[in-house]
Amino acid sequence: MTIRRGESGDFRAGYAHARRVAGYAADTLGLFWAVGPDAVSYLQGIVSQDIEGLAPGQAARSFLLEPRGKLDALLWVLRDEGRVGIITAAARQAAVIASLSRWRLRVDVEFGRDDRRVHDVWGPAARVPAAPGGWQDEDGVLAAELREGPVRRRLVAGLDPQALEKLGAVPISNRVVDVFRIEAGEPRMGVDVDGKTIPQETGLVPEAVSFTKGCFLGQELVARIDSRGRVNRHLRGIRMLGPVVPPVGAGLSYEGKAVGRLTTVGESPALHAPVALALVRREALPGSRITVAWEGAEIEAEVHGLPMTGPPG
Repeated sequence: MTIRRGESGDFRAGYAHARRVAGYAADTLGLFWAVGPDAVSYLQGIVSQDIEGLAPGQAARSFLLEPRGKLDALLWVLRDEGRVGIITAAARQAAVIASLSRWRLRVDVEFGRDDRRVHDVWGPAARVPAAPGGWQDEDGVLAAELREGPVRRRLVAGLDPQALEKLGAVPISNRVVDVFRIEAGEPRMGVDVDGKTIPQETGLVPEAVSFTKGCFLGQELVARIDSRGRVNRHLRGIRMLGPVVPPVGAGLSYEGKAVGRLTTVGESPALHAPVALALVRREALPGSRITVAWEGAEIEAEVHGLPMTGPPG
């Protein structure tokens, strides 16, 4: 298996410009809407976020869970008067709409894709459409804030690439997006987490789950773990202690025991090291030294809490 050493100039230029100004990627995020008289009340009983508790113009992270409480989808929700916007991975948008539609019974709600061009924008540029603390849809352009740091992330719909570039953004590759996701601790469904993942393993429960709003699909497992349980794995950042970038799937061991595998891998210019995401067993706490091994090679690494903005712990 080929081991990548270093990164290309285009990668580094795109990464640096996005961190300093802005970079955009297409085909990573999808946006659709729940519309109809029952849109808010229906989603209130399905997703983990308190939709009714959000004011119009607010945006928040949420989960869609399976009935037994495992992950079905990672979402952001946009509260509006009489409709709710839902952001998820572009590749999973159809599957998420199908999952949400399964539970419709005698309710007036429909799901439809937003027809505008959607871009995933990373970086602090003030000239790119923004909506600090929420979302807005003005003059045909929608902006939704997804995270503040370590690199600001927002969705922008309704602008073509040329318009974004006039505002200072540059196109960035999925490799750049992956490194930003690793640094931030932003998992991708089907890559870093999947249908076997318990919500608490993601580290996103404080942002995505309301424990006061009442019942929602899959609530029992999440509430039980929150009140009296713990999980055996946690999403962690992994920083290699050498210049080699291991492949996705490389195994992790701690004190001679297998504790996980790498799910997204990249090289972080900000951290001056190869980095990765992994679901790691709880024995390997942040700060622990682990071994990353794959066919014919291995490297020492360090477990980090997320986001990867400072010391491992």
